[in-house]
Amino acid sequence: MENYLALIENILKNGEARKDRTGVGTLSIFGQHLKFNLKEGFPLLTNRKIHFKSIVIELLWFIKGDTNTDFLHQHNVTIWDEWADENGNLGPIYGKQWRAWKAEKQTIDQLRWVIEEIKKNPHSRRLLVSAWNVGELGQMKLPPCHHSFQFYVSKQGLSCLVNQRSCDVFLGLPFNIASYALLTAMVAQVTHLETHELHFFLGDTHLYTNHIEQAHLLLSRKPYPLPTIRLNPAIQNIDDFTYQDIELINYQYHPPIHAPVAV
Repeated sequence: MENYLALIENILKNGEARKDRTGVGTLSIFGQHLKFNLKEGFPLLTNRKIHFKSIVIELLWFIKGDTNTDFLHQHNVTIWDEWADENGNLGPIYGKQWRAWKAEKQTIDQLRWVIEEIKKNPHSRRLLVSAWNVGELGQMKLPPCHHSFQFYVSKQGLSCLVNQRSCDVFLGLPFNIASYALLTAMVAQVTHLETHELHFFLGDTHLYTNHIEQAHLLLSRKPYPLPTIRLNPAIQNIDDFTYQDIELINYQYHPPIHAPVAV
């Protein structure tokens, strides 16, 4: 995760002070690329404790195509509560677009299509899932930040490239990195591939001004070795994964660093 820590240093040194939608204010840079070799370990930040269960449950929620917080609450995950309405609804956000993109006279299961295409046509340049449905953005409580992802199959295995328009580097990005690393591992398993690389391309890449002190504390800590993950090998369908099928191994971490969420 050294490249993630270097990104924070870059923002602290070179970030432009900007106003933002939340009213908090940010230090921002634009157009960043992070690469992770998934064969070297699972990219979960160790300089502070990251709540891995929330990452897993949120990803399973996306994969279900769900957009109501009931499933999250059943697992004591509250990370979407600030945006949900009084009934827990968030509109047609990630899961809806991944699994039931609305088209004329049909809905399209993008994730299922991509998985089947990897099996049939692994060198395809169309192995892409988008959550940026322009026609439904106005119905979403929060338009997608990580708005699309693309898979690539090589001799080394399955890689994933994520495009993110807006990136909360301190709170959000560690979650996003681990979530897509896990998704890549899950898709690799059900398509009988190894994992290779994870790439993030970041648009507005920012630290909120009320995270600056926390960022300095994070940088003062020495990282631990990366953990690994183990998936239940019996699972061969993306929809069959449960929390119990995903095990995080040897996760050493520094204490949590609390920071407010900008809504």
